[in-house]
Order: sequence, then C-alpha cells, then structure tokens
Amino acid sequence: MAVPDLVAQGAVPIGHTAAYYAIGKAPLTGLATGLPFGMTLRQMNAWFYESEGLKLLQEYYAKRFGTIAFIAGNSGTQMGGWFRKEIKGLDDLKGLKMRIAGPGGEVMKRLGVTVQTIPPNEIFQALQTGTVDAVEWVGPYDDEKLGFQKIARYYYYPGWWEPAAALEIQVNLKAWNTLPKEYQEAIRSAAMEINMLIPARYDARNAAALKRLQAAGVQLRQFPKAIMDAAKKISDEIFSSAAERDPDYKRIYDNWQRFKAETSAWFGLNEYAMESYLFGKL
Repeated sequence: MAVPDLVAQGAVPIGHTAAYYAIGKAPLTGLATGLPFGMTLRQMNAWFYESEGLKLLQEYYAKRFGTIAFIAGNSGTQMGGWFRKEIKGLDDLKGLKMRIAGPGGEVMKRLGVTVQTIPPNEIFQALQTGTVDAVEWVGPYDDEKLGFQKIARYYYYPGWWEPAAALEIQVNLKAWNTLPKEYQEAIRSAAMEINMLIPARYDARNAAALKRLQAAGVQLRQFPKAIMDAAKKISDEIFSSAAERDPDYKRIYDNWQRFKAETSAWFGLNEYAMESYLFGKL
C-alpha cells in the first residue's frame, strides 16, 4: 500500500515518500513528483514556493486523500538506468524487461518495454537473475550502493522520466489539525530544510560515485535522440489524455504547463548559455 493511503487511513500519521507510488489510484501524484521531460529542480521549487504549485497540490491532497503535504527533498535529474546490452535505437527497447516506476513506466510500456515495479530490496536480485534486463533507480551515489555495476555494464543518461524528482512529507489532515501552531511550523520548516539538504548531498556525492563507477569499468551511454523524441511525444499524449479525463488533473497540469513555459524561456536563455559554455569545456 502506498504511503498516501497509509497516511490517509491513519495507519501512520505522517510519511515521507515520492508521491508517484500512488499513481495507479491518483495520476496527479505523478505530476507532484515530477513528469517526464518536465521541470528541473529549480523550476519545481519556484513553482511550489513562489507560484501556486504547493497550494494546488495541498488542495488536491486534502480532497483526494485527506492529507496535507510539504515538499521535502529532490534528487535533481536522475540517470537513465542500467542495461545489460547497448540501446542503439527504438528497436532495442522492444520486449526489454525493465524495472521502472512512475509516469516514465507508462511511456516505456508504449515504447515496447515490459515494465515491472519491483521494491528496492529486490531490484539487485531481479537484475542478477535476469528477471529484468534493465533497471532505473536514482543516480550514481544511490545506484552504487545497490551494486548494479556488478551486473550491468551500460549506464545510460539522462533520466528523461525524472528531470527532477520531488519527495514529500505527508500528514494525515485530521492529525495535522490537532497540532499546535508551533508544531505545524516545525514540520513546515523541517520539510524546507530537507528540501535544501537532499539535493546538496546528491550534488556533492554523485560526482565522486560516478568516478568510482567508471573506474570499475562502467560504460556511460547517452540515450539516442530517436528514443528521446519518441518518449517526449508519447509523454505529451499521456498528459493531455489525463487532463481530458480528470478536471483536477487538467486544472493543475495547465497551471504547471504555463509556469514551465514561462520559466523555460529564462532558463533556456541565460542559464543554458552559461552552463553550455562551462560544462561544454569538460
């Protein structure tokens, strides 16, 4: 059972999770965590804190789950996962068995991949035994700890399904309303501090982990443009279809889409020019 359901039922009063594990019941949770080809970490935080993002999600969670949520962590752009064989084009995805969660899993299905959602403690064994041919998890620091480099040689990037992946603290709304105001503020403040610290730790530790993985013989590969283009087209179709079926999804997705377009104009100009120069010199 997903954390939002456990918190909603009062089985636990509070939980920390990626909301998209409840996507089967509530597609909007995928948007809350991060959509394929969606916003970057900084864009997401701007939408959550300085626009209407967090307010809209809290209204939805109150109605759908009877919870209140606060953003509490983000991985930044994730890696594209571990593959036993090279992926040179769309045909190489046909029939591939892959562990992948969230909205990206639905996109992969439509690209011909056999998608499996496997708990974290079972992913290594699934890859080792051939239950799956590929897995995605997070990025170098977390992936190294699970040992995927011992089995799969090819490490792909970028994780287009999660340009940034937000985590949340979710609280049962009835329990929340019984808390003194100072306790509520403590939770808000703790969530915001976590939201700053987790990305900083990933940024600091991923680089060293990636260097170790390469030294161990891991081969980095970039997803072919044909796969990126096909995945982007399918992603847009899925989101538009969800918006047509669900008024809540449409209302929040339209707001998200407008904000993404506005901020992408800025990031695509100044930030892109600076980062292309700096990182292109590596």
